Amino acid sequence: MKLFDVYPLFDITVNHGKGTRVFDEKGTEYLDLYGGHAVISIGHSHPRYLQAMQEQAAKLVFYSNSVKNPLQVRLAEKLGKISGYDDYQLFLINSGAEANENALKLASFATGKKKVIAFSHAFHGRTSGAVRVTDNPKIQAPFNLSTPVTFLPLNDIEAVRRELSGGDVAAVIIEGISGVGGIHIPDTTFMQQLQTETHKAGAKLILDEIQSGYGRSGKFFAHQYYGIRPDLITVAKGIANGYPFAGVLISPDFTPVYGQLGTTFGGNHLGCALACTVLDIIRDENLVENAARMGEYLMQGLKGMNIPGLKELRGRGLMIGIEFEGSMKEIRQRLLYEQHVFTGAAGTSTLRLLPPLCLTQADCDLFLDRFNKALH
Repeated sequence: MKLFDVYPLFDITVNHGKGTRVFDEKGTEYLDLYGGHAVISIGHSHPRYLQAMQEQAAKLVFYSNSVKNPLQVRLAEKLGKISGYDDYQLFLINSGAEANENALKLASFATGKKKVIAFSHAFHGRTSGAVRVTDNPKIQAPFNLSTPVTFLPLNDIEAVRRELSGGDVAAVIIEGISGVGGIHIPDTTFMQQLQTETHKAGAKLILDEIQSGYGRSGKFFAHQYYGIRPDLITVAKGIANGYPFAGVLISPDFTPVYGQLGTTFGGNHLGCALACTVLDIIRDENLVENAARMGEYLMQGLKGMNIPGLKELRGRGLMIGIEFEGSMKEIRQRLLYEQHVFTGAAGTSTLRLLPPLCLTQADCDLFLDRFNKALH
């Protein structure tokens, strides 16, 4: 059997990592400014994380959601406290796409409606509903097109008002900061008005914090810069530092019903133990604050550089986009193969930086030096 060939691959085999570094099979060290799609939050192979994995795996990796799991309760309490959402409810699943699927489903259950408003550059996942609200027709099969979705320009509140005026909208879904779309940050006034208008229309506001959450922006959730409280918040990526895990934070306005949602593997014992440990490390090592400081340091360093063909720098915390007038493919290739730095891409023109939240000033200086060499 062969693998289903859907991923264009770099000719590198990564076989271990430590902190902000990964190493290939030849022992070459790479600075990781991508974190495997923003998944690595606390750093590769953190000793407390590995210890938690070993201890829990020795006791129990999985049992179904038909029995009590105190680790789920512990995780919900920890997440509520660190995020400021003590009064919300938590539903655990396996991936960001699943989180968005369930958030959309809850919004539809609550409103009795099915239309969704999403935004330009949006990426919310690749499962049926999640890919439908993703602004990329190339990855939508005909099967995915049954849900009515309207894509609107980011920051255009008048367009939102017009779309909501029909009274048929179940949910508005938006990223705290767009990730795959190229690190676009919504305006504060727009986000505040979006919450007001969504609620006025009887719809539910879903904040996709899958990439921008868990401290990456310099606050626990990126939407906390705007002073709003969404009805539903979706999380994944950094929640368990690489172990497949995700969740939906659900407003107390929603009343759970037995059988309404469900999952086989979601909320399993090993995942909960790791997610609890990630939150402890984020708290104990002040990683949210570190993301804010190091993000500002990186941005200032980038602003002081001569970057040929630069169109725009965008970002908050350790979620940074460097957009070029033309293609950045060659620069990214030189960074990887000549300077040994992993970075991400958004389209053909934007380089994305999504490093582990434990990034140090020395790491930043090293990246800035290697980036400069790749540019010139």
